Amino acid sequence: MAGPSQPSVTDEVWDDERIKSFLEMEPSAGLSADFHVLQKAYRGMRPDDFERFLTFYIEAGRDVDATDPDGRTLWEIIAKHRQGQEFVAIKEKLTA
Repeated sequence: MAGPSQPSVTDEVWDDERIKSFLEMEPSAGLSADFHVLQKAYRGMRPDDFERFLTFYIEAGRDVDATDPDGRTLWEIIAKHRQGQEFVAIKEKLTA
């Protein structure tokens, strides 16, 4: 049998608890915890969920400009992505 064993779910509603759980993710050695959770949230969330996450992230006192080992912020990296501009706009809106 070809294909995934379970159907893809694209309209699932994420509650605050699930979104906040990203704040508890542990990074790999040598990676900033703040950068790690931002990157995981960006990769795993739709823009609406990411906006809620980023609000919780900022309220927790986390660094929105955390960098990867190469000194790049998430925003510098994702600005080059096709969908990245929407996420950058969310960051700018919440940190203005």
